[in-house]
Amino acid sequence: MVKISYVHVEDALGMALSHDMTQIDVKNGFKGARFKKGQILREEDIPVLKSMGKETISILELGQGDVHEDDAASRLAERLSGEGITAEAPEEGKVSLSALWNGLLVYDEESIHSINEDPDWIVATVADKVPVKKDERVAGIRIVPLIMREEQVRRGEEAALPMTVFPFAPLKTALVTTGKELAERRIRDGFAPKLQSKLAGYGASLMGQTVVGDEKEDIAAAIRAFLEQGAELVITTGGMSVDPDDRTAGAIASVADDVRFKGVPTVPGAHLMLALSGEAKIVGAPACVVHDEWTSLDPLLNRLFAGLIPTAGEVRRWGVGGMCRKCRECNYPFCVFAAR
Repeated sequence: MVKISYVHVEDALGMALSHDMTQIDVKNGFKGARFKKGQILREEDIPVLKSMGKETISILELGQGDVHEDDAASRLAERLSGEGITAEAPEEGKVSLSALWNGLLVYDEESIHSINEDPDWIVATVADKVPVKKDERVAGIRIVPLIMREEQVRRGEEAALPMTVFPFAPLKTALVTTGKELAERRIRDGFAPKLQSKLAGYGASLMGQTVVGDEKEDIAAAIRAFLEQGAELVITTGGMSVDPDDRTAGAIASVADDVRFKGVPTVPGAHLMLALSGEAKIVGAPACVVHDEWTSLDPLLNRLFAGLIPTAGEVRRWGVGGMCRKCRECNYPFCVFAAR
């Protein structure tokens, strides 16, 4: 049971204030809460309180099983802070979680829902599986009451699973561009410059590009050549749809040990393919990557550079929010489409 009592300022050391206390400083033009509710009084606070005309103040007394808002917020923040996450010091029952490095934010959405089922907890996050930058705030915790019960805090802790920022690794990346019209230089490839720009965001660069025609054997040979040179990621473009002369998917399958998926419920970029050859990843990128800025390729690259391999079951859930709205002012990756 929370109690509020009144004590002399000199006797309040180590006690928690029950309310905010406003200070008006005409000389310095300040008016605001000089002391916050729940704040623990220190010896250096006594002269300030007296200068504010305070001789007696209201103090918060915690009963058995009570947990102060700052302590509750800190405990939950500790549980949610996985690798790559840091928590700020609590203030007024609020704690912010931030990224320690550039990478992909990953967490269990159901864990957050479970915590928020108790209306005394407020946990808000940025979307799951979106790229974040170092020092970016990724979550905020807020305690609604001044005091929580120990059993509430424990339930929150038990529901909390760590949030993680998987750092991006600069994979050795190669590009195989297919198409007779490109091989014969009747048109110029427009994807390589775009890909180089995307790779820079992961701290990677393009180790090389090979342009081949539409023959399955030629495409497969180009992929194998880059794998033999140590490529960790080979991206192929062109020939990924269902036309009779589209043979890129077959070429990838002939080189790979494991085809993870072909086709995703995302627009643009439905004809996306991922396969593995040993530890190397081979991506079949649909033609839309040349003319659309953001496609299904982008959430896949986010995962691959973060060291994550999506399963076929996972990508089948990309449909909800998986249609790019092509906003006039694009704000990717701060949008639903990015959170695949």
